[in-house]
Amino acid sequence: MIPIVAVAGVGYGGYVAYQHLENFFGGQTCRMVDGDREAKKDPEQAANASTITTVAVTLDKLPVQAAHIAVTTSIQESKLRNLTYGDRDSLGLFQQRPSQGWGTEEQIKDPVYSSRQFYEHLVKIDGWRDRPLTEVAQEVQRSGHPDAYADHESEGRIITQVLSGQVPGGVGCRLDKATSSTEPATMVDKLRAQTGARAKVADRALTTTVSSETNAWAVGSWAVTHAEADGVTRVTVGDQEWRRERGRPGWRWHEAKDPASNAKTVRIELA
Repeated sequence: MIPIVAVAGVGYGGYVAYQHLENFFGGQTCRMVDGDREAKKDPEQAANASTITTVAVTLDKLPVQAAHIAVTTSIQESKLRNLTYGDRDSLGLFQQRPSQGWGTEEQIKDPVYSSRQFYEHLVKIDGWRDRPLTEVAQEVQRSGHPDAYADHESEGRIITQVLSGQVPGGVGCRLDKATSSTEPATMVDKLRAQTGARAKVADRALTTTVSSETNAWAVGSWAVTHAEADGVTRVTVGDQEWRRERGRPGWRWHEAKDPASNAKTVRIELA
């Protein structure tokens, strides 16, 4: 019996050591969880996915389905990266081309502009809500690989369900300690441009109250996914908070030590 206990002890010790290594030596990662399904992206990809989503659902008041089509398309076209290169003159999250009338190079590299251009074309398509995603995406994009969008449809659905606020607390990011941050006034402008939310500033914290609890979670998710780029250290939505941490706890939300005033209020704290 002693050898068995010893082996069990070694096994448990090895598991604890593995968890420690995974906590502190894994890459910076954002995880989006919807029930038993999950998607993982690096902070840049997650931030871009969140911007695409909030432009649709909180800024332009489009259904989540529009964001699902757009995020899925961007996964295929750019892997959710705001590319400065592509086939011929293709650029940005959706590989849009200045020569095809999508805008100037600078405009296309603006995630809000490029997302709105995608949605502007999308909503003009007859029956876009009822037709297969890959068919609608192809009608917008005119891609040389018209069936490829279907490969990312499930992942796109997980991402947009979470980032649109349909899954409260569904996104968390494991991040290194912030060494700098965006100035609060600049963050106020960015928040409004990408989500439509208007915030007030006190010290280095932004506070905004939005129209619904779902939108509050969309804005909170946006703040978490932009935490790496903007030096966000804590996000509070109602009585829940996300804290910037390097280990696995960074993937989870916790009961807030200092809750927001109500479930529709979001507080974003900067380093």
